[in-house]
Amino acid sequence: MKLIIAYIRPEKLNDVKQALYAKEIYSLSVSNILGSGRQKGFTETYRGVQMEVNLLKKVRLEIGVNNDFEPLAIEAIQSAGQTGTEGDGVIFVQELAKAMRIRTAEDGIL
Repeated sequence: MKLIIAYIRPEKLNDVKQALYAKEIYSLSVSNILGSGRQKGFTETYRGVQMEVNLLKKVRLEIGVNNDFEPLAIEAIQSAGQTGTEGDGVIFVQELAKAMRIRTAEDGIL
């Protein structure tokens, strides 16, 4: 089992969800986050004051999948989340030791 964590642009969330659904991957968690990476932010003027914005809005996806679905999920996220410019995001894959359903205590549910 794998845990896939992806940081993507907020405007690409619906595209990524549709790509995952097309590959029959329905279980995911979504969080709105702030972060900085290679983009480094930008400078803007707000009410006459120069402000440096270096924490940008991103969306964090967490997806637990069986090993068979790992390449499908990665391909869906990468193809649907890509704009070709800096700041498209990053995908991390971790080994998932165990998954258990709380309601039934069923083990290995992915």
